[in-house]
This record gives sequence, C-alpha cells and structure tokens, in this order.
Amino acid sequence: MPLTLQSLSPLSAADLDAVRALASASPLVPRDGAVAASVAVAETSAPLTPALHESLDAYCMPRGIDWAILPAARKLADFKLVAMDMDSTLITIECIDEIADFCGLKAEVSAITEAAMRGEITDFNESLRRRVALLKGLDASVLDRVYADRLKLSPGAERMLEGVQAAGIRTLLVSGGFVHFTDQLKPRLGLDFTRANTLEIVDGKLTGNVVGEIVNADVKARTVREVCAQIGADPSQAIVMGDGSNDLKMMAIAGLSVAFRAKPVVRAQASVAFNHVGLDGLLELLK
Repeated sequence: MPLTLQSLSPLSAADLDAVRALASASPLVPRDGAVAASVAVAETSAPLTPALHESLDAYCMPRGIDWAILPAARKLADFKLVAMDMDSTLITIECIDEIADFCGLKAEVSAITEAAMRGEITDFNESLRRRVALLKGLDASVLDRVYADRLKLSPGAERMLEGVQAAGIRTLLVSGGFVHFTDQLKPRLGLDFTRANTLEIVDGKLTGNVVGEIVNADVKARTVREVCAQIGADPSQAIVMGDGSNDLKMMAIAGLSVAFRAKPVVRAQASVAFNHVGLDGLLELLK
C-alpha cells in the first residue's frame, strides 16, 4: 500500500525514519518536483488499524506533516468527479457567520455553526433555520460585501482545480451554504455543477427564511449520486472533500474522501486528512 507524507516544511531524515518505523514501511523517498509541499513516498504492508492511525496522527500532527495510506495506488485518471463542500473547505470562511457579523450576531451564529459541524447538533435543517432566522431584516447587499471583502479561497484551491480540470475531471460544489456565493464561484473557477441553499429576499431584505429544500447531509450525498449518474460515473469514481459532519454521508459513498482542516469526527472517517497542506495536496497524493 502506498504511504505518502506531505509537509509545507522540509521533511527531515529523522521524520522519514520515524514514520517508516511506525508504518513498517520501506524507506521513504523524497519526491522531486513537488510544487507546494515537501513530499515523500514509500510502500507499506501494515494494515491501517485504529492504533496505527492514532500513532501516525500523534507523531505527524505536531510536526506539521500530513500522512496518507491508501489501499492501492491511485491516480487522477481513476476518477471522474471531484465534489467539494464550500464553507471552510473550498473557501476559508463560513459565509453565514460573516453575514451575521453585519448584524452583530456572529458569535451566536458561529456557536451554532460549530456545534453543527462537530456533529453535536444532529438536525442540520433546524440548525440552519435557527441561524438564518437571526438574519431577518438584514439588507441583502451584505451578501455582496461578504463575497467581495471576506470570501477567500482556501490554500491550493485554484491549483487543485486547475489540475483536476486539466485531467478531464468534472467538478461539483455542493454546499449547505448559499447560492449567492456558489453562483459567483461557478464561473470564476470554471466549476461544472453547484448546489446550495437559497435565502429568501423580499424588498431587498433577508426575511429570515430559506426557500426550497435544504441542502443537508442526505441531499449532498444524493446530489453526488445524481451528478455521477449524469456524467456516466460510479460514486466510486468520485473524490469528495469536506470539513464538517454534514459532509460525512457524501464522503462515505466516494471512492476517495478528503478531510480538509476538518473536525475530528470527519478526520476519523475520511480516507485522507489534509491538516497542514493545501487542497492541492490532492495532486501530489494522486500523482
């Protein structure tokens, strides 16, 4: 099984030896030409048990190293779709928290958002309605201000997208956030498909309601299946990237799941976790 290490800092010989020993791997060989990170690869026959997972995390996390052990060698050509969550995955912010900041309720809304993403609030629909209700009466122009002034792409996002698009892979942005942002990111980044929630706006003001079906965990997973069917792919040919518990169901049906700067519950269930490198770590992983 292939073992891959990635770090934004040079990987030391001591780190390579320590991880090799933990994983019962062949000597880790630095990869020349890695663009955004230091990368080293090896082979291991050790099964990825919970104990090994815990040991590798304990060693690598404090040293800024991301590790991955895949069941078999994979490459980009094995996949036909990359599906991404938006807030705190493709972009660095939670849009609803930033919207709430304009009415002085960011702390209150952020607390609900964090609890939902950690899986402590299991009814995502209710948590979203509670947060959106707090925005009632806010001028809709705030949405444009959040997009222009606060929305930033996550590290490596553009390079990752350029790489997968060059490989002929389709892209899906599926979000429990809002179409106001996904609709602008779609042409900007050349995305193929988007799905998100619609905030109701009347007379230029947010009403505090969401229009239509809420994009929760089940809808995210269903959307991945539907897009796969539309492009003639099996979900096993999809890569799904996310950070919160709302992403777990769509990650579970994917051929490869990537937890990006994610909550512990997501890191524990994903195929791979990128805690330090950018989204473009995917390109090195599947090179």
